[in-house]
Amino acid sequence: MNVLVVGGDGFIGQYLCTELVERGHEVTSLSRSPDQGVLPDGVSTVAGDVTDYDSIEPAFEGRDAVVNLVALSPLFQPSGGNEMHETVHLGGTRNCVRAAEEHGVDRFVQQSALGADPEGTTHYIRAKGKAEDVVRASDLDWVIFRPSIVFGEGGEFVSFTTKLTTPYVTGLPGGGRTRFQPIFVEEFVPMVAAALEDETHVGETYEIGGPEVVTLAEVAKLAYRARGKSLTVLPVPMVLAGLGLSVAGAIPGFPMGADQYRSLRFDNSVADNDVDAFGVDVADLTTLATYLGVEE
Repeated sequence: MNVLVVGGDGFIGQYLCTELVERGHEVTSLSRSPDQGVLPDGVSTVAGDVTDYDSIEPAFEGRDAVVNLVALSPLFQPSGGNEMHETVHLGGTRNCVRAAEEHGVDRFVQQSALGADPEGTTHYIRAKGKAEDVVRASDLDWVIFRPSIVFGEGGEFVSFTTKLTTPYVTGLPGGGRTRFQPIFVEEFVPMVAAALEDETHVGETYEIGGPEVVTLAEVAKLAYRARGKSLTVLPVPMVLAGLGLSVAGAIPGFPMGADQYRSLRFDNSVADNDVDAFGVDVADLTTLATYLGVEE
């Protein structure tokens, strides 16, 4: 199968390209500034910006399948402001779908996010929800993934918690009670690859989580324990946290703003874990503590 991975040299993309090559597929990675050095041997690269249709359209010619992984982080403020979520997630998806339809692509896999909703409470969630609508309305054989946080080497989730906190004693909005269900990247990408290969997945939307639900406070404690440090979390009332982060978000380099604060008011865990649709037993998945080497 000839597969185009849009955002192939990003965090998840690198692992997916490796998985697809190992399965014997012909793989091309599309990104704004291709980095061949992070990709496995055998992966071709092509330059293009998903917000510019003419720059990406030729890359879709002759492809059997496309995976759209391009995304801005929900954890950090985009450098161009939160409106960039609409530009990249919605506008970029529209362009990818249009190009895929133009060139008769057989399978289109879209990476979305848990809670994606056109009427959602954050720019990120709204843009992801609108992008899903674009995919579903297309003439393509599509599959949508809604993963919780994906972690692994090169990921930003663990480092985000340390940027948001200080060692030994720290405050977190609401005491860090927001819940996540992190999935290990090396266990997530085989599911995406399977969705490309097996037509039984066409027309499905999968919510994917890891083997356990952890709070933001627990993630921070695990991250510091992996560094040989302890951490006590003190609660910061959500109202005060919202005011503080809104102000601090205007400071260059500060990782969060009002939109990211709003995302911490809602859990990021699945109601029903769809990993079993890929023959995966959730009990066999890797926990964050195991990955960090601090499992008790």
